[in-house]
Amino acid sequence: MKVETSDLCVRALCDLSQEAERLLRILRQQLRAHIAIQDEFLTSLVPIKKLDGIPAIVHKMYWASELAHVGPMAAVAGAIAEIIGRALLEKSDEVIIENGGDIWLALKKQGIIGLYAGRSPFSSKIGIMVHPEQTPMGVCTSSARVGHSLSFGKADAVTIGAKDAALADAVATETCNRIRGEYDLEGAVNFALSIEGVTGALAILDDKIAIKGDIELTNIA
Repeated sequence: MKVETSDLCVRALCDLSQEAERLLRILRQQLRAHIAIQDEFLTSLVPIKKLDGIPAIVHKMYWASELAHVGPMAAVAGAIAEIIGRALLEKSDEVIIENGGDIWLALKKQGIIGLYAGRSPFSSKIGIMVHPEQTPMGVCTSSARVGHSLSFGKADAVTIGAKDAALADAVATETCNRIRGEYDLEGAVNFALSIEGVTGALAILDDKIAIKGDIELTNIA
């Protein structure tokens, strides 16, 4: 389903598409209302001052941006995925929300998340194995070469695992920003794992890959 710039794929043990769309419209309205009173929330590339009396999604985005040193909108896709996913989890024991490549999931059996890394030889050939005991969690990806998201780096893909999807989203953005060449890969994933709440980090540039933390790779092709 697509509402404004949010494009969700929802998987659950029953059809929860209407409830997911209802929640998505509420969250989008809350974001529009907040941007109307603080326009830099939409445009800033660095953390900004948090206002009082804000809805949960805005608070979550402020928090993630402060930890990752990026603007709050860097966390929007992950924040939306997690808030909707947690709400749907009350009606389904297993939920996967994918929002433009950023994922929140709660599993009862293991699953695999495929990695698309543009022109890299790793693209669509490896995936991340996710075990039920690791979830709920967020798995979010940023790329300087795929999609329309703003990035100051050159990585084909940076994927971050974290207990909070907004945090995973924001950290993926900043980690990707830090990669200008293959010599940056190790330092970038070390940065990601230095942030409390991040459980794993993976970065791909051309035919080079760096990985650290609780991430299990598997071949998918």
